[in-house]
Amino acid sequence: MRKRLTTAALVIFALALVLIVYMLLRQCNKEEIYFEPEPEPEPSFEYGIVIDSMMVIKDEVRRNQSLSDILSHYNVGGGVIHQLAGLSKPVFDVRRMRAGHPYTIMLSNDTIPEVLYFIYEESPVSYIVYGIHDSLFVSRGEKLFTRETRTASGVINSSLWNAMVENGTNPTLAIEMSEVYAWTIDFFGIQRGDNYKVVYEELSVEGQSIGVGKVLASCFHHMGTDLYAFRFSYEDNTGYYDENGENLQRTFLKAPLRYKRISSKFSHSRMHPILKIRRPHLGVDYAADHGTPVQTIGDGTVIEKGWDKKGGGNFVKIRHNSTYTTLYMHLAGFAKGLQTGSRVQQGDIIGYVGSTGLSTGPHLDFRFFRNGQPIDPLKVESPPADPVDPDYLGEFFVLRDSLKVALDTTRANR
Repeated sequence: MRKRLTTAALVIFALALVLIVYMLLRQCNKEEIYFEPEPEPEPSFEYGIVIDSMMVIKDEVRRNQSLSDILSHYNVGGGVIHQLAGLSKPVFDVRRMRAGHPYTIMLSNDTIPEVLYFIYEESPVSYIVYGIHDSLFVSRGEKLFTRETRTASGVINSSLWNAMVENGTNPTLAIEMSEVYAWTIDFFGIQRGDNYKVVYEELSVEGQSIGVGKVLASCFHHMGTDLYAFRFSYEDNTGYYDENGENLQRTFLKAPLRYKRISSKFSHSRMHPILKIRRPHLGVDYAADHGTPVQTIGDGTVIEKGWDKKGGGNFVKIRHNSTYTTLYMHLAGFAKGLQTGSRVQQGDIIGYVGSTGLSTGPHLDFRFFRNGQPIDPLKVESPPADPVDPDYLGEFFVLRDSLKVALDTTRANR
């Protein structure tokens, strides 16, 4: 009897177990187990093109290499290359491709790959896309770049450029600063111990620095004086102004070229190095390498150009206004297209340093006239350009004060 009960209990237990499993399976089928699908990977882009299904080859233009040389290496036909060069004309002159510039080739993933795109980087920001797949096209694009405000400082031991390098700052910032102070500081006359502080923009593309942008504010300590400069824009005007809103730009540049040294100053009695007699030297001699570009120090009109029979060699004379005239002598040659009557703007190249006429070596004899009378170019007080409009002075002062705090709290590195 007991044996029958045990057997019946086991049968009942087994049936219950089967029933439980059955019920669980039914419940699972009803609810359906849900598995989160794997997210699809984000497509990869370069130059605005999806490259996931392509082979991408990066290289740089070699010396004397042309568009035809590059594309023909990847079996692009001569007819296609000729069409691309024609389509490129309104966008980019293919003859201006330069050695060292990067390019990218995008090819299909076929058994025999075909070129789909060729991209040439004209600069770290701009690039030219040549589309070869389906229909031919040429277009220009730009990478997104960021502007980050940075500060820099340093003390001059030899030159502004070297001071930038010594302090780990992009030395091209020295060029930007020399432009800001072109009318107020002669950067070939800066002294050991002069120092600077500057707030500027650093430009980056894809996390890589590509150079400096605008100088926003600076303070240059020169000859015991702090010379501030603040970039300010209003209406259609943009310029650099001092603490009081006076324009740093002057009617004339401080010097007409990048020179090595002043070899002779303004004098009413100088021993001539060739004639060996004393006579007036009513200008300044700037010693410089042969061929150094010579700029006009201000807007004006060329009133004379030619050969000076009295020893000045090739010369250019420019009238800036009814009061001021400048003269540039001993030139090796003149700028292309420069003629008597030509209008020139401040900074335009008018000629090149030479040693023509009575000269012992390459230099520029630069002369300055006020109302027809020679004056010492190194002592000319140039009238300033327009200051900030009074209606915008309040806005300027707010900007000035914020930038001045950034400058004054920047410690000058030594």
